[in-house]
Amino acid sequence: MTVPHRRCGRSGLLLPAISLGLWQGTGSYVDEQASRRIVTGAFERGITHFDLANNYGNPAGASETLFGRILRDLPRHEVVVSTKAGYRMWPGPHGEGGSRKHLIQSCEQSLTRLGIDHVDIFYSHRFDPDTPLEETIGALDHLVRSGKAIYAGVSNYADPHFTRAVDLGRRLSPITIHQPRYSILDRRAETAVLPTAGREGVGVICFSPLEQGLLAGRYLDGIPADSRAARSQGNGGLTADRLSPDALERARRLAAIARARGQTPAQLALAWVLRDPRVTSAVIGASRLEQIDDALGALTGPALGSEELAAIDAACA
Repeated sequence: MTVPHRRCGRSGLLLPAISLGLWQGTGSYVDEQASRRIVTGAFERGITHFDLANNYGNPAGASETLFGRILRDLPRHEVVVSTKAGYRMWPGPHGEGGSRKHLIQSCEQSLTRLGIDHVDIFYSHRFDPDTPLEETIGALDHLVRSGKAIYAGVSNYADPHFTRAVDLGRRLSPITIHQPRYSILDRRAETAVLPTAGREGVGVICFSPLEQGLLAGRYLDGIPADSRAARSQGNGGLTADRLSPDALERARRLAAIARARGQTPAQLALAWVLRDPRVTSAVIGASRLEQIDDALGALTGPALGSEELAAIDAACA
């Protein structure tokens, strides 16, 4: 199928409505042959954007190394590659954070693992309260001006820090994109990110729109042996203790709404985040190609009506 591409804020960058991330599902957590099938299959279906970070994989960095080998067999000029730095990557005082030293050296290391000379998007992965924001945004500007990144972005920046980052970017390389966590069950971005993004023309690509499988109906009948919660792979992955009775009950109510619409739970969850015109793309993970096919079905379903949106709100109450 042809995946629709959306303009990233007011920039010229176009991203597919659904992007593939290598945080938990693919990458080093799935063997190389399976990862290659998933990434290649996603590209063949029209997904042109692949999202990584320096600390993805086990050990950290393994997902970039694996993706770099797969990328050699894809047309680089048609692929958008993004990566990030900010969370702990190596021991010592500069192994994490938003300092110029950490971000620039992290980007150089990522490029080596990926086997490319530049990424399309480089993010500051988190706001660092111990580093002046001018230094962090200045480091992103340096990476863009030096040709190591085409676009600069931030992730996990809530306002007022997001607004301040955008303001600084006006004098340097602009902040083109923000990657917040956003889902039916986690709506903090609606107050902390989306208003500023809409006002300032910054694209938004949300991560965990399926709450790592919970909103895909993955855990409604227990924890599958091949699931993320069963693997307990760390690095922010879903753990069994987060599958509370309350969370599972909300997921069951939402699954019933999806069935009434003729959709799967994952398709409903993705349609919900993508209904907002400020959202450019939603990043999903996948351990099987069938999960990507299911997610892409969200792009052809009916628009959510006001009564359905009210029912979704009630199901989450």
